[in-house]
Amino acid sequence: MPVNLTDPDPASLLPVKGVELGHAEARIKKPGRKDLLVMRLAPGSRVAGVFTQNRFCAAPVQVCRQHLASGQGIRALVVNTGNANAGTGEDGLMRARRTCEALAGLLGIADQQVLPFSTGVIMEPLPVERIIAGLPACLANLREDNWANAAQAIMTTDIVAKACSKRIHLEGQSITITGIAKGSGMIHPNMATMLGFIATDAAVSQPALESMIRYAVNRSFNCITVDGDTSTNDSLILIATGQAGNAELSEHGAGYAALRDAVTEVATTLAQAIVRDGEGATKFMTVRVEGGRDEAECRKVAYAVAHSPLVKTAFFASDPNLGRILAAVGYAGIEDLDVSLLKLYLDDVLVAENGGRAASYREEDGQRVMKRPEITVRVVLGRGHATATVWTCDFSYDYVRINADYRT
Repeated sequence: MPVNLTDPDPASLLPVKGVELGHAEARIKKPGRKDLLVMRLAPGSRVAGVFTQNRFCAAPVQVCRQHLASGQGIRALVVNTGNANAGTGEDGLMRARRTCEALAGLLGIADQQVLPFSTGVIMEPLPVERIIAGLPACLANLREDNWANAAQAIMTTDIVAKACSKRIHLEGQSITITGIAKGSGMIHPNMATMLGFIATDAAVSQPALESMIRYAVNRSFNCITVDGDTSTNDSLILIATGQAGNAELSEHGAGYAALRDAVTEVATTLAQAIVRDGEGATKFMTVRVEGGRDEAECRKVAYAVAHSPLVKTAFFASDPNLGRILAAVGYAGIEDLDVSLLKLYLDDVLVAENGGRAASYREEDGQRVMKRPEITVRVVLGRGHATATVWTCDFSYDYVRINADYRT
């Protein structure tokens, strides 16, 4: 079961003026489940996106990049689950474009004003006819208060839906931010096998929106890992509809930092929810590396610990076999690391110092911490003042079962 995570209360998800959401059961992979989502945006909305760095990126990712670059103004998004439309070549691109054409025709907009997103099984033809047949049902239930259903409609192996909202005040105006995400396995930056959609009714310039999404993703979705596999389909979209009535925010203007930080908070909540719902997860771990010379080397160490199957299985078993953590730090790639300066903590327990086991450490203390559902691993390098934090989960028997049975 997910670690300290439950489905969001639909009443807590605030409508964003200028964003309508509609869903359908299109039978893309399995009957009887929401698997198709349409988001319609108000005219004048601004959209920014960041996508997977996997070179085998999916057809919808390629089409999204092209449509965003066209400068025509995005008016709709369409998301399907059950099929990733990745590893499908020119045929996959054609099917992604047909999806855009069909939705554009129903909405009376240009094809390039639609962004397509897919998630699910790789190397299978996208059942585009089923998607097209499901679009009218999506449009029939378009509503601004449909975020909870939208979060369910984009799930794959997720156990719970992931969504949250935040409201702030800028220059006397109430500003709403609401986001949804999906992801459970094949999670590793940059970014993770995830789809994320965050919308605000604030008015934001395009350059400021681009800067805002980069800032937010580097402090949220680019700080999570479940299994070290970078997906073909990762996409994070930030939408600003401009319907709140505030003066347009520029990157260096008043109010920008407050909105940026609020968007980052929503993104962080969604990113952590993905880890808490990691396939088969029973533990949520924060890996914090301190005292590095720069953030890059701190991240290296944090990811070495967070990726290690030996570390992750030890946490699943609540086994304080903590030499595995030291081994991961040692192979992280910091050639001049002085291990005699390093300190390792589990929550409040000092485990290692001076190159070995701390004199004060007791096995029962490590066992006590390892049994907790949420654990912080803190590595102090003793080389400087930089820090980095990564969130991950353990590996359980269920992770193997879920992925072994994924297509069946």
